Amino acid sequence: MSDIFRESRNSHMAFDRVYFWTDTIKDWRHILVNEEYKKLIISSLAELVNRGTILVYGFVIMPNHLHLAWEMKEMNGKETPQASFNKYTSHIISSSLKTSQPEVAEKFRVDEPDRKIRIWRRDPLAVEMDTLSKMEQKLDYIHCNPLQAHWNLAVRPEDYVWSSAGFYETGRKDYSFLTDYRERF
Repeated sequence: MSDIFRESRNSHMAFDRVYFWTDTIKDWRHILVNEEYKKLIISSLAELVNRGTILVYGFVIMPNHLHLAWEMKEMNGKETPQASFNKYTSHIISSSLKTSQPEVAEKFRVDEPDRKIRIWRRDPLAVEMDTLSKMEQKLDYIHCNPLQAHWNLAVRPEDYVWSSAGFYETGRKDYSFLTDYRERF
C-alpha cells in the first residue's frame, strides 16, 4: 500500500475550487512546535484572506506539517497564493533558525539553483473537495489529527488551539479569517 504523504503527488490547485492541502516540513522535522512559527502561519493565512486571494475553511498546524481546507481565489501579485504562503513563511522561519538555531538551519541546507535552504517539502498534497461529503470527511480528518495516538496533542478536537475545530465544535471565533464551509457547499 502506498503512502500518499511520502510519494510525489499532485500539488496543482485551480482557482475557485476547494482543496484539502497538506504542506510538510522538509525531512519531517518537528520545527512547528515553535509557537512563533504557528503564529506566523496563522498571520500569513489571515493576510492572504484579507487580500482576497484565498478562503480558509479549516486548518490544523501539527509539529511537522499542516493541513488546510482552502480555496484559491486569485493571484497574489505574480504568485499563486500557496507559493506566496510557502515563500514568505520559509523566509521568516529560515531567518529565525539561522539566528537562533544555526545548527538546525544547517539541516535545511539544499543545493538547488533557486535557494540555499528549503523549509517546506516539495510537492504538497492537493486533493479537490468537490462534494459536501468529501469536505466533511477531510475536515474531520484535519480536526482529529492532533488526537492520533502518535501525536497525543489533545483529548478532544476543540481542545487543540492550533486548529479550526473550536470554530466548528463550539462556535469560538479565535480565527477571524475562517469561512464556514457550509456557506460554500
